[in-house]
Amino acid sequence: MDFWSVNPYVGCEFGCSYCYARFAHQYVVERGNQPWTPEDFERRIFVKSGAADALALAVRPSRLGGAAILIGTATDPYQPAEREHRITRGILERLAQFHGIGVGIITKSALITRDIDLLLRIAARGRLTVCISMIGINPALVRRLEPRTPLPAVRLRALSRLTAAGLNAGVLLAPVLPGITDGIPQLEALMRAARQAGAQFVRADPLRLYPALRRRFLDVVASEFPQFLKRYENAFDARGIVRPEYTAALKARVARLRRKHGVPEGTVGRWDSGTVGTEWSSPELQGQLPLGC
Repeated sequence: MDFWSVNPYVGCEFGCSYCYARFAHQYVVERGNQPWTPEDFERRIFVKSGAADALALAVRPSRLGGAAILIGTATDPYQPAEREHRITRGILERLAQFHGIGVGIITKSALITRDIDLLLRIAARGRLTVCISMIGINPALVRRLEPRTPLPAVRLRALSRLTAAGLNAGVLLAPVLPGITDGIPQLEALMRAARQAGAQFVRADPLRLYPALRRRFLDVVASEFPQFLKRYENAFDARGIVRPEYTAALKARVARLRRKHGVPEGTVGRWDSGTVGTEWSSPELQGQLPLGC
């Protein structure tokens, strides 16, 4: 990877149905010779109490070589446990002591606004980007896929507070779910809401249906969106990557909407997971992108 990754917790109370990080939680549990079930990911949260001290020992600007430090790549650093344990805040306090480093944060939680003081300090001394992660702005749809996350309006208010404070913050539209959240009306509504909240960028990335996630998420599709089940079963390769034709079409769609609403793509240091921005026919979701299957 061309970035450093920091995760203050293992597991995530938000329990998003599409989350690829369940395998990391499974590895930690089984390494301790304990039984594991997929539900443990959101029910058993491991707290890295020494994370800030370990980071301080391991990280120096000279070692980073210009690469960014990303917080929250496999867990939400501001999930409810952070209110009590404050591991993420401790990490930011250490990072605020450095000059010339790049830091990126990915979260669905408005709790990040608690730490605006530290975020401003880090931004003044280096580069900081905050990504508010969203799949859409329809609360009913979000609840079918993200059972315990803050609702979209809450996240957008947090984004407004961050950008009003002068921070580089925007929306990470990820994952885009084929046939479910990739319609033009849905993407445009999110783009418009992000712009109104002062988003400095909107980035997008399609679902990656990794083997450890595949069965669990397909069960959700079968239950909530059965009309798309066969297509999901056939559209992803053995690595869990969607067909390249879909990715190219999504990238073009998001780029057009960004231009229309005047929202930049944005970057996070040297981290660049690729902007994606194609059509499934559906009686309930018009303008979805094709998967060629």
